[in-house]
Amino acid sequence: MKQENDLRRFAGASQYVLDDELAEIVNISIALEMPLLLKGEPGTGKTMLAHAITEALTMRLIVLNVKSSMKLIDALYQYDTLTRLNDSRFGDSKRDISNIEEYIRMGKIGQAFVSDERVVLLIDEIDKADTDFQDDMLDILDQMQFDIIEIDKTITAKHRPIVVITSNAKKDLSDPFLGRCNFHHIAFPEPDMMKNIVQVHFPDIDKELLNSAVQAFYRLREIKDIEKKPATRELINWIRALRADPDFRVKDLMKGNIPYLGVLFKKSPDYFTAQKTVATIKI
Repeated sequence: MKQENDLRRFAGASQYVLDDELAEIVNISIALEMPLLLKGEPGTGKTMLAHAITEALTMRLIVLNVKSSMKLIDALYQYDTLTRLNDSRFGDSKRDISNIEEYIRMGKIGQAFVSDERVVLLIDEIDKADTDFQDDMLDILDQMQFDIIEIDKTITAKHRPIVVITSNAKKDLSDPFLGRCNFHHIAFPEPDMMKNIVQVHFPDIDKELLNSAVQAFYRLREIKDIEKKPATRELINWIRALRADPDFRVKDLMKGNIPYLGVLFKKSPDYFTAQKTVATIKI
C-alpha cells in the first residue's frame, strides 16, 4: 500500500459552502490518514461533503450505504456461488469454474482497496450497523487489508482512501470506534450562512426574494410538533419552485402567503401542521 498525503487542501467546492472549522478538520483528517466521522441532523450536508471533497481534489467517490442487516463481509467482497453453480451446470460460461477467484466480486471497501488511484470512501449512516460491524470495519481500515478466505488471499490497499463516515446519531457508537476517528458535528447553518449557500445555487437571485425566503424558511422550522424539519435541500427546491411560478410575488410571501408547503414538508402530519400554522407566520 502506498502511504501518501494529498498536498492539495480542501476549501470547499462549487456547490458546497463550508466554514473554516470544517475545512480544517477535513484537511487534518487527510493529513493524519484518519477516518472523519460526521454527525448532524439530516440535511446539514454530511453526505454532500464527501462529494465536495471528490470534486475539489479530483478523486473518484465510492459510497457504502450501510443497512441494518448488512454484514461486514458484504462491504469487503462477495463470493458468487450461485453464478458458479449455474456455470458448472450449464457449461456455457467463458470463465474457468475451477478458479474461484473469477467469482469473487469486491464490495465497496474492497473496491476502494484495489483501486489503482486514491479514492474517497464514504461510509454513509454507520449508526444503522451493529457495534461489531462498526468496530471490525475500523480494524480493516486501520490495517488496510482483509482476507478472502475462499481463496486464501490477503487484499492489501494499493492506496489509503480518504474515509468519510456519517451518522445521524440514531444509535450510540462505541467508545473504541469514536476513539479511532476524527469527529465533527455539522450544525444546521445560521441564516447568513444559508444565504451564502442559496447564492451558490442561484447566483442571480433577487435579494428581496433571498431574504424573504430564508426568513420564512427559518420561521417554518420553528413550528412545534414537526417531526422532520425542512433542510437545506428542501429550501433549495422550494426557491426553485418559487422562481418557476410566473404568478409568485415576493410581497405575498412577506404577508405570510407561503405556497408549495409540500416541497418543504414531506410527511403528512408535518404538512398539515404547517398548513394550520402558516397563516400566523409573518415575515
